[in-house]
Amino acid sequence: MKKVEIYTTMLCPFCSRAKSLLKKKGVQFKEIDVTTDLRGREEMRKRAGGAHTVPQIFVGGKHIGDCDYVHRLDAAGKLDQILGNA
Repeated sequence: MKKVEIYTTMLCPFCSRAKSLLKKKGVQFKEIDVTTDLRGREEMRKRAGGAHTVPQIFVGGKHIGDCDYVHRLDAAGKLDQILGNA
């Protein structure tokens, strides 16, 4: 399975939803809380091509997207392949 990183903030319902999907799939991930971490948030923006909302999800170092996008990938049957579960 590929390395998964997710940038989050506290009390973010979209972050919780994305993490729940990843956990349901049995994915271990590194959570990077940028609630008060300005450097971490800037790193996230650079890695995510300017995206500033959370969560931002990376698989194998590649930017995958936000909560809605990761759920769309799952609904289309593409998320498992990206995660390396296929």
